[in-house]
Amino acid sequence: MAALTVPGTIDGWVKALALVPERRRMPLKDLLGTAISQARNGIAVTGNQSRTTTEKLDGLRDVPGFAQTYLVGGKPPAPGHRLRQSALGDTLASLAETGLDDFYRGDIAKTHAAFLEGEGSPLRFEDLNAFSADLVTPLTTQIGAGHLWNMTPPTQGISSLMILAIFDHLGVTNAEGFAHLHGLVEATKQAFIQRNAELGDPDFMERPAQDWLHTDHIDTLASRIDPARALPWPHPAKTGDTIWMGAADAEGTVVSFIQSVFWEFGSGLTCTDTGVFFQNRGAGFSLDPGPNQLRPRARPFHTLNPALAALNDGRIMAYGTMGGEGQPQTQAAVFTRYALFGQDLQEAVSAPRWLLGKTWGEITTTLKLEDRFDPSLVAGLRAVGHDIEMIAPWSDLAGHAGAVVQHRSGLMEAASDPRADGAALAF
Repeated sequence: MAALTVPGTIDGWVKALALVPERRRMPLKDLLGTAISQARNGIAVTGNQSRTTTEKLDGLRDVPGFAQTYLVGGKPPAPGHRLRQSALGDTLASLAETGLDDFYRGDIAKTHAAFLEGEGSPLRFEDLNAFSADLVTPLTTQIGAGHLWNMTPPTQGISSLMILAIFDHLGVTNAEGFAHLHGLVEATKQAFIQRNAELGDPDFMERPAQDWLHTDHIDTLASRIDPARALPWPHPAKTGDTIWMGAADAEGTVVSFIQSVFWEFGSGLTCTDTGVFFQNRGAGFSLDPGPNQLRPRARPFHTLNPALAALNDGRIMAYGTMGGEGQPQTQAAVFTRYALFGQDLQEAVSAPRWLLGKTWGEITTTLKLEDRFDPSLVAGLRAVGHDIEMIAPWSDLAGHAGAVVQHRSGLMEAASDPRADGAALAF
């Protein structure tokens, strides 16, 4: 039952490709070529994948298709093992040949519909056939450093923008000190309180999320922050699991991109005929009345929110992270360090981070600090009422962030998180 929302990414690719002028658009076979090759020939299993498979195995080993696809001899693959997914490679090759629409209206859709129905999912071929991704106008706000954009509900993009807008009103001038961390944590609380109460499918929200960014409203939220006292926490938390990617080219196009299957392996349901496993975003619905209530044709709340900024000096910054509840917080850490306080981009990504509340696999709602912060800062945060929990110096709980910046001069820079398996690459 967890796999009860139509996978939207493939049609998102269709809409994104349509936005690219034809003279600059790569053929689909070239775009998918590397993925096809790696699926067929195999990828080297990372330490993270091996560890995660081991940790989650008890809940996944009996899920249809999972063991055949992701285990080796019934066991998690060791780091460095070459994991081949030939069925997935064939599916991607078929999409490259027949077109991405086949995922929703062709033979692949029929195969998936039959598989999902057989495993108890309510999704049918008609649901896949009727799906179309939306092109939306992003949420936006202006702060002292420049213009910010993020995604509309049902994502939590509004929270990321609210945190930075509230923090901008606090007038903090120095990085890494008490005012920086306390201010961002308290801004996060104000943004999350409203998010948890009002955010969901925009068709069922009482007012547009863009209204939450009105200057008067942000002023009110900022005024609720006590510079010398932490607001008691927790409030209900959201969860999620994600990857972020950013890209920029010589013609001025900058992309901030994010996708997710919710938990580490989504629902775990894997169609062995196609090699495709299905996300479990339906678990993000609530059974309580409200904008996030489970109902036909509704979209569940989710945490995905790729960020983009146009700074006053002409730099364009794409940035983001995985980490569910932590995504807006990590975005705020990276953006403020780089755009407000002038840190080097890689330094801004690598510097110690924090997480307020829960994220995937966590049950505590403390303020978690990586064990690289100045002890006097930690003591100061504790003194004003923050419930501190120290975590590993380079913890996955603090997200896997990245950023790409294009300068007006044509210079490009990128940063990748040392906490993760990603990379910053130039072609």
